[in-house]
Amino acid sequence: MIDKLTGVENRFSEIEKLLSEPKIVQDRETYQKYSRQHADLSKIVTVFRKYKQTLTELDDSQELLNDKDPDIKKMAQSEVNTLTVLKENLEKDLKRLLVPKDPNDNKNVILEIRAGTGGEEAALFTNDLFRMYAKYAEKYNWKIEVLSHHPTDVGGLKEIIAMIHGKGAYSRFKYESGTHRVQRVPTTEAQGRVHTSAVTVAVLPEAEDVELNLDPNEIKFDVFRATGPGGQSVNTTDSAVRLTHLPTGIVVSCQDEKSQLKNRSKAMKVLRARILASMIKEQEEKRSAERKSQIGNGDRSGRIRTYNFPQGRVTDHRIGLTLYKLENILQGDIEEIINELATYYQSQALQNAESTDVQ
Repeated sequence: MIDKLTGVENRFSEIEKLLSEPKIVQDRETYQKYSRQHADLSKIVTVFRKYKQTLTELDDSQELLNDKDPDIKKMAQSEVNTLTVLKENLEKDLKRLLVPKDPNDNKNVILEIRAGTGGEEAALFTNDLFRMYAKYAEKYNWKIEVLSHHPTDVGGLKEIIAMIHGKGAYSRFKYESGTHRVQRVPTTEAQGRVHTSAVTVAVLPEAEDVELNLDPNEIKFDVFRATGPGGQSVNTTDSAVRLTHLPTGIVVSCQDEKSQLKNRSKAMKVLRARILASMIKEQEEKRSAERKSQIGNGDRSGRIRTYNFPQGRVTDHRIGLTLYKLENILQGDIEEIINELATYYQSQALQNAESTDVQ
């Protein structure tokens, strides 16, 4: 672990030097990139330096245990005990900080909630869950933007898709994906029987803007003689242009202009637009597949959490956590659940990353 941390500290020092170089300062994009890296490494380096200082102080205090003066030995023993506890706590912090971060954690969130098993009652609970998440987001001053929703006649929602704008939103919402089960007496139930319904939740990080850098070597350029209206000069010169993007097979032809150069320029704009559209479509299909893998089939069996109204109970089945404050939770008080889930998955990641190199 010390070797990993030393490597992190060395990288931190390198970035500090880079941030003071005039060329870097003048390049806004590069400066921002190094600033983010500096901020990311700052916390772990601060803890590591405190840890090294604690080790030094602990060695000094242990040496004093051999002093002939009993008062000094007593003081030294007290310091050793205190510093040993501090050392162990700092080691725990460092192990936690060494776990690789989810690169999506700081992103905005696309939240999709859909009614599953249970008909109108599931639709009503879809509305309840959205309100719960909206109230939670408000506590962080995150902006909520409804992208689409399909209401029912009695105030429920067949589905709602919303964007939550805020730094760190994904890091808090990512544990909510799955099937949420509700057990309560519907308002339409005359016999007072408890019904069980299910709602699916999918939490996706906002897709990055697609960057389109075309390699000229991957574009085949052909010219040919234009046909159709356009005058003598169009029909008698090789002014028409055909561009083929070899990796995707997308082909664009343009013969509108008399100038080959203008036709090529237009064709290139169309080609870039079509490639970009293709990449976005692929990205959306990937996101759709990710959503399906998160939420399962929307029945009651694959639940991650149960909201039991008769008992005022909420149980998260992944970590066995049960809280008897359902009303508060539905008002957006889900911090305790999210913290427990974060701690659990972080400890799982820590176990898996004991031998992982620092990235």
